[in-house]
Amino acid sequence: MPEIKRRDILKAGAAGLVGAGVAMPASAQYLEHSWANHDWGGGPPVPDRLYQGPFSNYGADANAPGGEVVMATSPSRDIVPNYGMGLTVYISGDIGPPRLPGQVLERSIEDLIKLPFVQKVYLRPNWREVQSRPGSLDLPDWWRITFDVARQHGKRVGFRIMLESPDFPDPGMPDFLMGKVPYVPLKGSWPGDRSQVRYRKKHAMPRYDDPAYQAAFAELNALLADQYNGVPDIEYMDTMMYGFWGEGHTWPFEGNIFPSNMIAQQTMLRMLDTQLKYWTKTPLVTNTQPDFNTVGNAAMLDRTVRTNNWIRSDTIFIENTQIEALSNRPAWTAAISEVGMTTGAPDQLDIVDGVTMNEQVIEHVLAVGANYWSIWNWHHISAANVLSYYDKYPEPIDHIARRIGYRIYPAFVWPFERDGGAGVVIGLANNGVAAPPGVVKLTLNDEHGAVVASGCVDPGYPRPTGIQQVMMAWTDGREWAGLRLKAELIVKNVSHPLRWACRQTLNEDGSLTLSRNLRA
Repeated sequence: MPEIKRRDILKAGAAGLVGAGVAMPASAQYLEHSWANHDWGGGPPVPDRLYQGPFSNYGADANAPGGEVVMATSPSRDIVPNYGMGLTVYISGDIGPPRLPGQVLERSIEDLIKLPFVQKVYLRPNWREVQSRPGSLDLPDWWRITFDVARQHGKRVGFRIMLESPDFPDPGMPDFLMGKVPYVPLKGSWPGDRSQVRYRKKHAMPRYDDPAYQAAFAELNALLADQYNGVPDIEYMDTMMYGFWGEGHTWPFEGNIFPSNMIAQQTMLRMLDTQLKYWTKTPLVTNTQPDFNTVGNAAMLDRTVRTNNWIRSDTIFIENTQIEALSNRPAWTAAISEVGMTTGAPDQLDIVDGVTMNEQVIEHVLAVGANYWSIWNWHHISAANVLSYYDKYPEPIDHIARRIGYRIYPAFVWPFERDGGAGVVIGLANNGVAAPPGVVKLTLNDEHGAVVASGCVDPGYPRPTGIQQVMMAWTDGREWAGLRLKAELIVKNVSHPLRWACRQTLNEDGSLTLSRNLRA
């Protein structure tokens, strides 16, 4: 969304622990807190945890006797398109898909999806665009086209259903709810160019707490989850929050449309719980928006992180609280950064001290350790607009495409023999800017595909600095050389293949065949 001036110090929603089994007095508030050193719990469960040290090579009590590094790998220089990371091209943002003069919609969508430096695709329709009647979805043509084309190019889709949007003249609710749920006008004004919808629209929000609204919202999530929860086509779903674009605010209109702030907070937490109920396999991504309208955003974020879901921000030059959250989130929590690009038009580049605005954005997205970054041009989405910048300044986008997220590779291999058996210690490195948003599982297979050893690394490891060592052992004395080391990323109990981000030659399935490549 466009940059907006918001309060510097903002309270977050009360009732933060309602529904989490913690009693709170009616006047209690769940306040913003420092994310650094905050106790977020242990993270996602780790099935079959591998031993991760300490390791000793010498003496009678050595658990990895020998100590010789026989194999090393180096970080890849290529884009590595794994789950949980990547550059994300927008097919629809605030005002729908690209409708370009003289070009069919399928072509406009495919030109965006096939951009070689993007790995993921994003959609953001209004509720009334995906459902027009109770009991079924009525998905628009561009939604179906996007999924078909993304599948052809091997790129997953993330999305949000906007409950309300200031940039559409119509209400967000489907027509079948209009006579059942009241809309409450927002107080204040939004001055600006009245040729734009957002500046001339009479803004109002529905009574989210109305039973008819709650029932329809639950049905919407049930219908969507029935088709998309945990399927390979889907990367994540943004949490549907209060207000404009579903981001958790109605800036610049102060206050909210509920009878009290407590009801507002309890209602939005209830709606988050509805989403958590249905989206059991696909990550939910909650905006880090400060609670300008006092509707419980901080409590929603807390519950999101504690249920092993993800966070996002809609800009990068933003409030301190959002930078704090992005920078100090738990290692296993992915961060999505949505920031619009300028085109390559000379009057749009905004060059200061030889640096374009896009390059400023890119370096700051990397500085907070994001997993994803958006490729889009605000209300002017098209491949031509993206390329008008990239063709002049390819280096910044090429750079972030090769640094964003996590980039894991097995940097060290130490073989050992012990008690009639054998094994290897693998030293995992991460050349990205973020930790893997889940649990990494390692498997060693023989040449026939049989499992020799397997197990999992602790959540959020390996991190972007240091080496995370793990032991993989077997009871017979078979040779380590020739075994295939495969990796997966487990997110919400779903396993996603992980391709090693190393320069050494990989097998077709992304695994690495172990062999000596260092001199004795």
